[in-house]
Amino acid sequence: MNDLIFENAPRHAVRTGRTLQKRPLAVPPGIAAVDSRFEVHWARNALDVLEAQRLRYRVFVGEMGAQLTPPPGSPHGYDIDRFDAFCEHLLVRTVGTGAEQGDVIGTYRVLTPTAARHAGGLYTETEFNLGGIVGRLDKAVELGRSCVHPHWRAGGVVMALWGALGEFMLANELDTMVGCASISVLDGGHGAASLWARLRQTHLAEPHWQVVPHVALPVDQLRQDLEIETPALLKGYLRCGAKVLGPPAWDPEFRTADLPLLMHFDLLPERYQRHFLRR
Repeated sequence: MNDLIFENAPRHAVRTGRTLQKRPLAVPPGIAAVDSRFEVHWARNALDVLEAQRLRYRVFVGEMGAQLTPPPGSPHGYDIDRFDAFCEHLLVRTVGTGAEQGDVIGTYRVLTPTAARHAGGLYTETEFNLGGIVGRLDKAVELGRSCVHPHWRAGGVVMALWGALGEFMLANELDTMVGCASISVLDGGHGAASLWARLRQTHLAEPHWQVVPHVALPVDQLRQDLEIETPALLKGYLRCGAKVLGPPAWDPEFRTADLPLLMHFDLLPERYQRHFLRR
């Protein structure tokens, strides 16, 4: 289960212990959100990361029914995988009181090119054969594990995350996004197959950008005629001009079908450029 990849990387990295901690120094450590009830910032320590992993567990396991296989020795109740130690983690918190921090209610994680080399590759490569596009991702930053607390999904948390990522992109001259969006297969995969059948007609990328899943959702064995509503996050990406790179991968651990996406930020509609890239 993954979400996004942005080309070009933060310009600095510092090592803390055995974990490569990449600090996006071109972005302020704390970013005020439009909504005064919460703020956006990058994880500053291991406790911040644990809070993000606890939120992910609540969403992916508690709501989606994921059956995780964390590294040996991982604490119970946290979504942890081997890539986390190499990632930056972007958090949205409620505004705390006094010296107390607020709760983490939204998160993304970021894997830089340098960190990906230390990690042995991108998470996306565990789901897709990137084939002809891998050579174009030598300056790619991968984003994934996005989620929002269920009580905050009607608010502006996703917009706050995207605004912070937009500032990150602008400050670091980022211009392209590749990644994937997850669709539940708890219905047997019929909804995901139907969504793919529709999007391949309207949003399929050019052949030289298309990729192949390692384990494909068996769409030919599933219904493809359902009137399935596009998930909100995927709908947001498509409104920003994202293209689908090919058929969905099947992720049995997360019980999702993952659609690979690509988006050139120079082709963002003007209203999104003003909001996210402040152009």
